[in-house]
Amino acid sequence: MTENPTLPTAMPDVASSSQAQISGTLDWVGMSQIELPILVSADQTAPRHVSAKVEAYVNLPKAHAKGIHMSRLYVALDKLSLESSLDLAQVKTLLNDFLSSHDDLSDKAFVRFSFDYHLRSNALISDNQGWRNYPVVLTGRMEEGELTLEMQVDIAYSSTCPCSAALARQLIQEAFEHKFHGEEQVNAETVKQWLGSTQGVVATPHSQRSIAQVKVKLDGSDVSLPIARTVASVEHALKTPVQATVKREDEQEFARLNGQNLMFVEDAARRVKYALEQQPQIVDFWLQVNHLESLHAHDAVAVATKGIANGYSPV
Repeated sequence: MTENPTLPTAMPDVASSSQAQISGTLDWVGMSQIELPILVSADQTAPRHVSAKVEAYVNLPKAHAKGIHMSRLYVALDKLSLESSLDLAQVKTLLNDFLSSHDDLSDKAFVRFSFDYHLRSNALISDNQGWRNYPVVLTGRMEEGELTLEMQVDIAYSSTCPCSAALARQLIQEAFEHKFHGEEQVNAETVKQWLGSTQGVVATPHSQRSIAQVKVKLDGSDVSLPIARTVASVEHALKTPVQATVKREDEQEFARLNGQNLMFVEDAARRVKYALEQQPQIVDFWLQVNHLESLHAHDAVAVATKGIANGYSPV
């Protein structure tokens, strides 16, 4: 006689069938550092693959519920990775999927994508291009049916200290006076040659790599992520973004731009703030500019917000 095969038994689901050892509500439960390849749709250009790290959460407002279904969050993210591109509409769809898969447990959902996004950059003078990298963080939150979308971009630039420039000019003036003191007439060619020597330019102002961190809340009217648009707006305001491909003529132009755009950290913050105020799709913004000082061991920092009611707090 042939024995009947063993029928599969239902596997236990402890998260659904048991209660919490200690009751209490939780603001967020989920996963972080999820590594996924994501197709990003930005600025109405062709979607581009990036390597992203993702955080995914739902809340747990039921005090006695054991836990959430974390695998359901991952499955929704995996589906996005394989079948769609990341844009603002897909963030909304993803958060709704988080909630529909936890309709008996949660009423809030949160997701954050962190990735590097590369843009092509023209050289300042020479006929060259190169890649510039911009760290991007895209955050979505669904609460009481209301979607909040936030994008952060870090933008590197150069800043030259106005005070240092003034002090350097004074030293050059003093060197000129010492060199040509007592001469009633000074030959222009002689002065030109002297200015091109190390004795002529005896001091230079200090400059440093700087970072503008920009957070913007988006109204969702533009489905694709406005990465390039935001970067272009900030870099145009600052005038001295760091460069990719650099030939000698590009380096000289970069020096000229720094000399013509001397700025304290306050100046840089005001420039960026004004530029963001001109973008109608930005509901609110927060910015922090960081001058990574070459003179001091500390950094110079300025923070600004749009200043709307119930908007971003400066700190």
